Amino acid sequence: MAAKRDSVRQTLSWAIVSLCLLGLPSLIDAKIYTKCELAKQLTANGISRTYQGHWVCLAIAVSGLDTTKTTMLPNLTANYGIFQINSKEWCRVGYKGGKCNMKCEDLVTDDITNAIKCSKIIQQQNGFNEWVMWQKKCKGKELPDITNCAAIG
Repeated sequence: MAAKRDSVRQTLSWAIVSLCLLGLPSLIDAKIYTKCELAKQLTANGISRTYQGHWVCLAIAVSGLDTTKTTMLPNLTANYGIFQINSKEWCRVGYKGGKCNMKCEDLVTDDITNAIKCSKIIQQQNGFNEWVMWQKKCKGKELPDITNCAAIG
């Protein structure tokens, strides 16, 4: 009986180590943007300087500016990337789809062009109110100061 318990423990230990190693590449490749880096990317992707404070606040609130953040939800969907875009309506896992016509995996990279494109679609259709955390942390509140960022737009 003790030998069987030791075997199960060893198997569980290896499973845990394997899971950690599988997650390691995403930890190594993770990019945490600064608010100024994000402002520059927003400018480069056509977001007016007037609204950039809202976008930066949103990203801080939902992902901590982490491009690789993925949040699994109880309804069996997930939120992806720096803007935490949901897979139920906006993207599809493994293939292009949803209202943004893109893979959810394309939203969790250091190149946030797709995340910005999809977020613009969401914002145009539903406004920032689509993001509950924007409502809680940004709506009617002081937005992050990006005035000293060299992002002109």
